[in-house]
Amino acid sequence: MTDAPGLIAAQAKMRDAGVSQPAIDVFSHYYGQLEAGATGLILEDTIEPLTDPAHLDAVDVDDDAAREALAKTAIIKLNGGLGTSMGMDRAKSLLPVRGGDTFLDLIVGQVQHARRATGALLPLVLMNSFRTRDDSLEALAAHRGVQVHGLPLDFLQNKEPKLLVDGLTPVEWPADPDLEWCPPGHGDIYTAILASGVLDALLDAGFRYASVSNSDNLGAVPNARIAGWFAASGAPYAAELCPRTAADRKGGHLAVRKSDGQLILRDTAQTAPEDMHFFTDEDHHPFFHTNNLWWDLEQLKAALTERGAVLGLPLIRNTKTVDPKDKESPEVFQIETAMGAAIEVFEGATAIVVGRDRFLPVKTTNDLLVLRSDAYKLEEDGALRLAVKRAPLVDLDPAFYKTMADFDARFPHGAPSLREASSLTIKGDWTFGKDVAIRGTVVLQDDDGERNAIANGTMLDGVVMEG
Repeated sequence: MTDAPGLIAAQAKMRDAGVSQPAIDVFSHYYGQLEAGATGLILEDTIEPLTDPAHLDAVDVDDDAAREALAKTAIIKLNGGLGTSMGMDRAKSLLPVRGGDTFLDLIVGQVQHARRATGALLPLVLMNSFRTRDDSLEALAAHRGVQVHGLPLDFLQNKEPKLLVDGLTPVEWPADPDLEWCPPGHGDIYTAILASGVLDALLDAGFRYASVSNSDNLGAVPNARIAGWFAASGAPYAAELCPRTAADRKGGHLAVRKSDGQLILRDTAQTAPEDMHFFTDEDHHPFFHTNNLWWDLEQLKAALTERGAVLGLPLIRNTKTVDPKDKESPEVFQIETAMGAAIEVFEGATAIVVGRDRFLPVKTTNDLLVLRSDAYKLEEDGALRLAVKRAPLVDLDPAFYKTMADFDARFPHGAPSLREASSLTIKGDWTFGKDVAIRGTVVLQDDDGERNAIANGTMLDGVVMEG
């Protein structure tokens, strides 16, 4: 292991902040790679597209075996995100989605419905960050009976120092010391669940499997059929995939490594510029990775124990500025790994293609507007599902709709009706009144910077409107 001054300083900083030793060991592993010049790139000529994964609707799953598998399954949600890209400074999962209910409220509803319907205990466990923990646990406290006796409601994602690009030393930022730190990416979940004791707690309580997904994906409801398929497969690890469309060109995909035939994950940050046309070609790489995972907890524990918590996931080197809002602040590296990259660590890991209804992430206010609208309905199991044949495409001008404060100010009465919409494109500043409906393809355009108002009760039917 390197004895570089930058690493020694980073290790000391992490110890002083109470970061666990396994997390320091993992950081040190990746620091060595970074120092050696690793970029984390996965070149197109080293992989083959994945073209023939199993499809859930084509596999046989015994109903009794499915119920038995779900009874041994824990639900783990990644809840460390602040929604900073949407102007938020608290857990994104606390953002209202439907009728005042937040992501977290709806997730609890999904779990509690599945418990009533199946009799499974289905413990709900969040992986929080140091910025999301207090608010999220306070929100969970309002839901009686959500905690399974003897099991924690969360564990904490680790943190690590941002490193100056010039010199690879921990950055110092006295104006806001919190900005000196970053999460190590979702791949940290493996180190965090082991070091926190939550993995052992789940195993000791008799749980064998985990269904893992992002808290902003309300499609990933507890599913006995997938649990039964996964248990019968004997695989240590499985990823849920969906067929790619033109709207999914930025999402990570699985591929087969030519050198050994192993399934691997490739994200945007791991793709060389000259290979981006392959990455974004939905016909060349026809399935995208949903970040919905299934783990065999016993095999996960064995792998982590054998490797000293260092799974050796591929490095993702992210270049940022120390203050994301100040592009003149110093450039830093954030060392990250992807949770889904663990597919290459486990021999026998597999994947399955599921319905698009299991992938409903909210990354922008475009996504949020559609989910808040009548294009989706909240069903009995707590899932949001399409109420129409195809979700409308929404493209809101980021100058006026990117942050939640700006977005809510322009939709003060909630989302317009989108049930009959094909697409809604807004360029410029437009505010919507009550009971507005969109039909067909609608474009609202204004370049003069003035605010325009859509009156109460307006039906916009296949129009291009200039402000």
